[in-house]
Amino acid sequence: MIKSILGLAIAALLSTNAVAHDAGEKDAKVTLVYEHQLPNVPGKSIKGVLVEYGPGGFSSAHTHPTSAFIYATVLEGAIRSQVNDGPVKVFKAGESFSEMPGDRHGVSENASKAKPAKLLAVFVVDTSQKELTFPIKK
Repeated sequence: MIKSILGLAIAALLSTNAVAHDAGEKDAKVTLVYEHQLPNVPGKSIKGVLVEYGPGGFSSAHTHPTSAFIYATVLEGAIRSQVNDGPVKVFKAGESFSEMPGDRHGVSENASKAKPAKLLAVFVVDTSQKELTFPIKK
């Protein structure tokens, strides 16, 4: 099932003209590339989000909606990631990880200062949920 979901999200990534948010040179560029209500799970949708990091790029510490289960796969380069108080790990192209509802994402950044990196995050989330990322206030 995960491979089917990922395949759909990648297909959408290749065929959509989604609007992107680019907050700055070092910040990640985040683009919603796929969105579809799940027909067999009322009130839930799948949303695919492409996260692009320039060399040395990062996302600030954040959480996601408490209804969100997230499956992420690295498409290009390497991503340094920390979920909750777990260890900081580096995921290379082709590797995947998941985040459970309510998890905190303390580190999310390009592991390289010289090459770009891309990540596809697939959310299963309440259909009514529009915002997918909330900054952690220090």
